[in-house]
Amino acid sequence: MFYTTQFSRRRLLKIGAAGVVGVGALSVPLGRAASGKEASKLRSENFPRPYRATFQRPPVLQPTSSTVDADGVPTNFYTVTESQSSAQIVPGLITPVWGYNGSVPGPTIGVDQGTRAVLKVRNQLPATHPQFGHAFDTSTHLHGSASLPQYDGYASDVTPPGYVKDYHYPNFQPARTLWYHDHGVHFTAQNAYGGLAAQYHLHDEAEWALLPQGEFDVPITITDAMFAENGTLAYDDHTESGLWGDVVLVNGRPWPVMQVKRRVYRFRILNASISRSYRLRLGGGDPMTIVATDGGLMPTAKTVTSFRHGNAERYELLIDFSRYPVGKRVELVNLSNNNNIDYDNTNKIMAFDVVDGPFDATNNTIPTTLVSSPVMSLTARDAVRTRKLAVERTPAGEWAINGKTWHDVIDSGFNLLFASPGLNDVEIWEIENRSGGWFHPVHIHLVDFQILDRRLGSNNPIAPYDWEKGPKDVVYVGENETVRVLARFEHQRGKYMIHCHNLPHEDHDMMVQFAVGLQSPDPNDPMTADPARPDAP
Repeated sequence: MFYTTQFSRRRLLKIGAAGVVGVGALSVPLGRAASGKEASKLRSENFPRPYRATFQRPPVLQPTSSTVDADGVPTNFYTVTESQSSAQIVPGLITPVWGYNGSVPGPTIGVDQGTRAVLKVRNQLPATHPQFGHAFDTSTHLHGSASLPQYDGYASDVTPPGYVKDYHYPNFQPARTLWYHDHGVHFTAQNAYGGLAAQYHLHDEAEWALLPQGEFDVPITITDAMFAENGTLAYDDHTESGLWGDVVLVNGRPWPVMQVKRRVYRFRILNASISRSYRLRLGGGDPMTIVATDGGLMPTAKTVTSFRHGNAERYELLIDFSRYPVGKRVELVNLSNNNNIDYDNTNKIMAFDVVDGPFDATNNTIPTTLVSSPVMSLTARDAVRTRKLAVERTPAGEWAINGKTWHDVIDSGFNLLFASPGLNDVEIWEIENRSGGWFHPVHIHLVDFQILDRRLGSNNPIAPYDWEKGPKDVVYVGENETVRVLARFEHQRGKYMIHCHNLPHEDHDMMVQFAVGLQSPDPNDPMTADPARPDAP
């Protein structure tokens, strides 16, 4: 088994001249959004300008082979190679990146419900990260999948360079937008920031019947970055508080422009920024319709003029471009939120140029009634217990959950548990943000949950926001806020992680674990059941 040592975990990562500081290292909470002119050290001629780049879709990964298992279920086999490559992101300069199959973001995988997938992940990265200096171990998490523990991307179950691991994905859940990204222990932030992230789409009959497909089903992965003068990715996590870049990237392109026809489009929007949250709005304040959240279709569509989007959350939204004339430019803008650092152009995301031309009119309407799901049918009365989970910063400066960290989990021999619900138990988890000055996007592995309510301080609870009234696996817990979520702990037995998806927080060290219906001995122990193996030539 492989995991990063305590010494490595505690190293302060400095990258010399590339360690660009935006508005100064933060030793105090952010509170309301801060602002500055820029974080990058690029020359003026190399700094990208909004709406100069052309929108591009990530490549689509095809299976290398397919079989039918003994139980009659089909299985697709895929391979991705983690490797160093380069990209032209800013004008006139080449940026080293570390991604899947040389693409940033990586290739999109699309699978039908009921078809299993085996994803072979080959780590052909350098032995140590050329920029940050850590051992370039990785662990691949399919975020949103009810995978067995040994295939869930357990942080300390790492694949070193020169090794390979096969990840088995059951794909029995309803249609949803998932994503696969690195989860390597204590360096998830640097690894994901460098490019190890990609979308994964699970399809089913309900989604096919209701929502746009093909050309009109568009993956949008939003990240932000800062750059050194030579075009390399700079990194400043403000004393492990977070990284906020001054360049917003959509599918790896700065503030791109997409041509759209006069019909309904579906956008699968993933916030893959390691720290920045967004509040998205169309430039004119026109309506958008949210139809799916992290765990798939909502019971009913919700029309909004803006919505808050935390790290790792996925929202699927419909925009009807038939209301605009040909030649109209429609901007997707960012109103931002508290606890960000904003720069001159981080209020922009991308633009759409409306063009003429024929199109397939299938699913060219905006539905109102969608699909219910088991988790959205639960009520608080179904819960057998309530657990309290506090996200906080310790006096020593570590990010913690109920005073515990992933370092404590490692020291326990991976036995320390936050909770141990029985298989199929329904529980309420009450998540309280005690850290002050930061928001925390809290991700619970394995399960979908329903947001019951929110409470700020001692105020009365309020209902979840319209855009989050669907199955979720990440919840935005604002400054001094308490959020209650409801979940059935089902599908698999074993150990899974809970953590903050502000990745510098996760790495230092806001992550613990729970177990569902744990058996002894555990046949699905994530550290021993199916570890990485040498990648034979």
